[in-house]
Amino acid sequence: MIKNIIFDFGDVFINLDKEIIFREIQKYDNANLTPDLLDLSNDFEVGAITSGDFVKKLQIAFPSASSQEIVAIWNGMILDFPEYRLEFIEKLAQEKTHRLFLLSNTNALHISKVIETMGEHKYHRFKNCFEQFYLSHEIEMRKPNKDIYGFVLKENGLNAPETLFIDDTPENTLAAEQLGIKTWNIIVGKEDVIQLNSRI
Repeated sequence: MIKNIIFDFGDVFINLDKEIIFREIQKYDNANLTPDLLDLSNDFEVGAITSGDFVKKLQIAFPSASSQEIVAIWNGMILDFPEYRLEFIEKLAQEKTHRLFLLSNTNALHISKVIETMGEHKYHRFKNCFEQFYLSHEIEMRKPNKDIYGFVLKENGLNAPETLFIDDTPENTLAAEQLGIKTWNIIVGKEDVIQLNSRI
């Protein structure tokens, strides 16, 4: 029996354009997303570097791009948050049938853009639906590393087989499954979080 539900944020609730960076970066000279840049992004997601340092290091990699252009491209992946999904999670929270948690790989620039896109009131409506609201850059851990799942389970006294984790990235759900957590790997564009009742 599922008693606890852990939700991802991007492409589960808020829509994303994950390919925008690959498209937009082609406009700049010597554009190449190297492993070092992936490591930089991962460091930013766990709060190991500041937003300012992140942008400065990207400017070294892409010297023809201004800091404003880099931030605009980086935040361009944040799209809309459909009202029907907010109403869905609010209703689920009001029913109190499950303990609800959010676990998201995100960074300081993206969460600021999310709040700007949603508006502070709507963002806080969403945040208040969850018992805990875990953002990777605040807890200094990221998916799919197993320590982040163990942390959420231990901190909240959750039994893995009674817990459902919902995420759109297969690597993330596979890692959770290895700890005994039930998972739903949402297929973006074909499935929607509001179909949750068919999964619990």
